[in-house]
Amino acid sequence: MSSSPRESLMVDLRLDWCSHDAARYAVMHWHYSRKMPASKLVRIGVWEGGRFRGVVLFGVGANRHLSRPFGLRHTQACELVRVALASGRQHPTSKVVALSLRLLRKQSPGLRIVVSYADLGREHYGTLYQAGNWIYLGPSQQSYLKILGELVHPRSVYDRYGKGGQSVVWLRSHVDPLAERVPMAPKFKYVFPFDKKLRRELLRIAKPYPKSAAEVTPATRPGTPRERAVQLRPGRSNSTDRIEAQS
Repeated sequence: MSSSPRESLMVDLRLDWCSHDAARYAVMHWHYSRKMPASKLVRIGVWEGGRFRGVVLFGVGANRHLSRPFGLRHTQACELVRVALASGRQHPTSKVVALSLRLLRKQSPGLRIVVSYADLGREHYGTLYQAGNWIYLGPSQQSYLKILGELVHPRSVYDRYGKGGQSVVWLRSHVDPLAERVPMAPKFKYVFPFDKKLRRELLRIAKPYPKSAAEVTPATRPGTPRERAVQLRPGRSNSTDRIEAQS
């Protein structure tokens, strides 16, 4: 069967490991945060027709207890922390993320779940995750700390000041007398389980996909299945670990 004219014009899509510099370039140019995550990362580069078009980053994220609600060890869960892609691409973002998950799973076979968040503060409802059949678990409430006029994530405060930094009283005594905790807009929490058993368990508590801010409801805490511990290991590029999508 011959391909349609539109299909014949599609350029090849390829995903492979990329350097820190390439990932940083993509984040600084094509992600709204303009900020590279500080945690250890798995960096998956994206190319169309041989041209670098962005990066998908997985890591431990800002939550030190990411795996705890699922009853998993910290090595069994990771977070999709950045999707930084250039505009004007031919292949949709949902396809890029789906292929990146396939590559991640192949490289880290013990990984059981990927978590990600849609930022309601930027009117993101998770269309990308909904298109990829992720499971929606509800909104995740959060607050930042305002220190010296800057809004800072609690984890960044911990990295900067240690345990004392989690206390507003301590911060007012040692850093900024005007320090305060500031409630932020909730983020929609999505998960992508890699095994059927965990997917079945999470589907029991899944929420309907949100389409607007009016659909925000209290978050539901997942169950706690117990499984073996495994390790998420950032890999190096080789011929067997790249993915090419045929148009």
